[in-house]
Amino acid sequence: MSTIINLLPTKQNLADNFELICQLNPDLKLELSRSGELVIVSPTGGETGRINANLIILIGAWNLQYRQGVLFDSSTCFRLPNGAIRSPDVSWIRQNRWDQLTQEQKLKFPPLAPDFVIELLSPSDSLGNIQAKMQEYLEAGVKLGWLINPNIKTVEIYQPEQNKLILNNPTQLSGEDILIGLNLDFKHCVEQP
Repeated sequence: MSTIINLLPTKQNLADNFELICQLNPDLKLELSRSGELVIVSPTGGETGRINANLIILIGAWNLQYRQGVLFDSSTCFRLPNGAIRSPDVSWIRQNRWDQLTQEQKLKFPPLAPDFVIELLSPSDSLGNIQAKMQEYLEAGVKLGWLINPNIKTVEIYQPEQNKLILNNPTQLSGEDILIGLNLDFKHCVEQP
């Protein structure tokens, strides 16, 4: 099977035309690396989608209760300060940072790094590529990131100026001082009810 991507007959770079390229290729989930490479993100399978939905529900419930920011799903792309355009599986931005954006910036790919991101390792992902993506998020300004590997029940915690912390089958995941009051039961995130 071959995939044809409509890149437009233009001399401008991909970053300038990325939103239009996405509109012209609605069946593809695309990202742009900081080095300017167009990345086709594979769709996830059922288990990854189920876990992602659980995370959105649990973090969404916390967000509705504490009203500290705005939560996004995996279909939202962000224009990171390093030039990359990425769509984390789950992301969250503090309300005051979101409110600083214009309405047009909110309607397009917001030009900022989220405060918090989650990436789920799915069977089609390379661990090394997702770890590099997590490092890229930190360098772009993300304050807290979780890389969840549901297969082996590990969570890699990423925070600026700290070594990566690896938790093996943790009982709780904390939002630290970024998502204040968030404490997720890890079992509810990855296991079926």
